[in-house]
Amino acid sequence: MPDRHSLIASSAIKGRGAASRIEGRFATQHSQREDDGWFQADEARPITTQVTAEIAKSILTRNQSPDLPFRVSLNPYRGCEHGCIYCYARPSHAYLGLSPGLDFESRLYAKINAPQLLRQELSHPNYLPAPIAIGVNTDAYQPCEKTWRITEQVLQVLNECKHPCGLITKSALIERDIDILADMAKAHLVTVAITLTTLDTSISRLLEPRAAAPARRLKTISRLAAAGIPVMVSVAPMIPFMTEQDLEAVLTASAEAGASSANYTLIRLPWELKPLFQEWLQMHFPARAERVMARIRDTRGGKENNSDFTQRMRGDGVFAQLIQRRFNICARRLGLTNRREFTALNTALFRKPLAVPAKTSAQTQQQDLFG
Repeated sequence: MPDRHSLIASSAIKGRGAASRIEGRFATQHSQREDDGWFQADEARPITTQVTAEIAKSILTRNQSPDLPFRVSLNPYRGCEHGCIYCYARPSHAYLGLSPGLDFESRLYAKINAPQLLRQELSHPNYLPAPIAIGVNTDAYQPCEKTWRITEQVLQVLNECKHPCGLITKSALIERDIDILADMAKAHLVTVAITLTTLDTSISRLLEPRAAAPARRLKTISRLAAAGIPVMVSVAPMIPFMTEQDLEAVLTASAEAGASSANYTLIRLPWELKPLFQEWLQMHFPARAERVMARIRDTRGGKENNSDFTQRMRGDGVFAQLIQRRFNICARRLGLTNRREFTALNTALFRKPLAVPAKTSAQTQQQDLFG
């Protein structure tokens, strides 16, 4: 019996990055699709997005990773409708018993009590302020934020408490909150990173089907910068023979739009992301699929992924070193700093929340929501 990750989906799905519901690594029951020649009606239907309200038990996540510039993060949602096929967060959906493939981008969860939980965290007597990264395992400004507005409420709490934060997004929806962000920027309380993978619209449409187009992201950089908000361009991920050739062009366009700093990461393929990305390659770029994967292995010590802290973001080997050299030379020429402005945000102005909601059990909150 072939491995359950080895089968290639029959066709791409318009507006979606993944083409299958690959099983998560914790699945206890496995199914295998076979083509019996009959038309599958379900496959002809568009995949609709479902957003479920979730009562979270906690909202701040802490890490000790030496290759991340933040120690605390906040994710208003689980899953992400942008559908970026390369997203390293896809495997997290396996913890929910869902597919890191189509489920990750179509079955979302909105943490509706995030602002209340944040107030409770910030009001704790022993709380020490540290910059909070918003939207690292999801995009805090994905399309459903337009309706749920959880990120907006979180920013309002942080602004009220003069608490520093950083956001990373590839959505133009962040422009809605420019007034809050500009107010925070005056006190050095916020920085924004806009992810820009490529300037090639045709590739972006396949890689990131529901994210803002590259030209639209450049306009967002310009509008944020014009409002006095420090903007970093994150050229991520770099994919060999797919997006890496755009490195200099992306940095140049971003600097012209108003970005003041830049960063990059090399594509990494943890857990279920590896077969999903290979499936995508075979579907859209079969002629170069093996070439891309061979070069990825060259940067990962012969493997398709290396989770070592010293290599997982930048890779290793001649090609990875060449990417780093190209980035450094171009960024220096354009005056784009590579410093981590996130760690320099101001924590001295922090003050406790003026109003703190009473703590209630998750069960009681669930009853209030659906009762």
